[in-house]
Amino acid sequence: MKSRFLRLPGMPGNRPGVLLAALALALCAAVAAPAQAQYRLAPFKDRLFDYPGMLAGKPQDAFVIVDYDKRRDIHRRDKVWERQVHGEYVSMKPRSTQEDLTLTANGRTITYMRVGTPRGAKSIVIYIHGQGGNRFQGMNDVSFGGNFNRIKNLMVRNSGVYITLDVKNFKGQGEADVKALMQHYTRQAPGARVYVACGSMGGALCWRLAKDNAASAMMGGILLMGSTWDEGFLSSATFRTARLPIYFGHGSWDEVYDWKKQAGFFERLKARNPRYPARFALFETGTHGTPIRMTDWRLVLNWMFAATGR
Repeated sequence: MKSRFLRLPGMPGNRPGVLLAALALALCAAVAAPAQAQYRLAPFKDRLFDYPGMLAGKPQDAFVIVDYDKRRDIHRRDKVWERQVHGEYVSMKPRSTQEDLTLTANGRTITYMRVGTPRGAKSIVIYIHGQGGNRFQGMNDVSFGGNFNRIKNLMVRNSGVYITLDVKNFKGQGEADVKALMQHYTRQAPGARVYVACGSMGGALCWRLAKDNAASAMMGGILLMGSTWDEGFLSSATFRTARLPIYFGHGSWDEVYDWKKQAGFFERLKARNPRYPARFALFETGTHGTPIRMTDWRLVLNWMFAATGR
């Protein structure tokens, strides 16, 4: 049976340890987005990929609790559970521009994959896998409920580029390799910003890039999916200027990274700057990989475009 995190502080039956104060803080701190910018991702299979229901908040709020149901969102969505989604969730249009490539930088060969046309691209999304992953994970069209196929389509259909890479080091070497890819592609698309999405341990690189002034200057946001937090970010120049939107997606049953610790970091971030552009989506009963399956790429990226005046 699902647990619910909907009672207000002081009401009978509150679950001990649940950060309702953080929820209230985040909901109250939500601010209106800037006037609509020109660049937006057009709808693509929104009926299938919209959040299936809200247990708290509205999709545009700073903190939301999303109704996740394994029977609906895996068993009925997938033809082969957790391996192959039903065909209506995917389109293979991006395959026409998909390439397996290498880039020589930092004295190493970086292996990566790309969809979309780089020259003149309007946005660039880079996905960083977690421990044990590889560049193929984020290019898999039929795993994770087809959600990687959706971001591929959103980029290809909206003059964007989507990149995945092999990360062999989640410290300085990995950061340097991602930064080299960012530099390589922003030279080809000077007007594009880079949005870095990190799954699980990949979040260590998201935070390293966010604290790097040269890297963060190229970025338009980071997306953390079942991932980590970094207290050092709150002392960074990037945080002080509030120029880098952050999305946190987390499952309430994540046994790798406790959602309450991640929500606690989100609370501290908002307490220091209530207007900082950050959002948190908690997928109720979701596990470690649920945010990769359930994050609404179009909703999050369009919010980031607006938050930065893109």
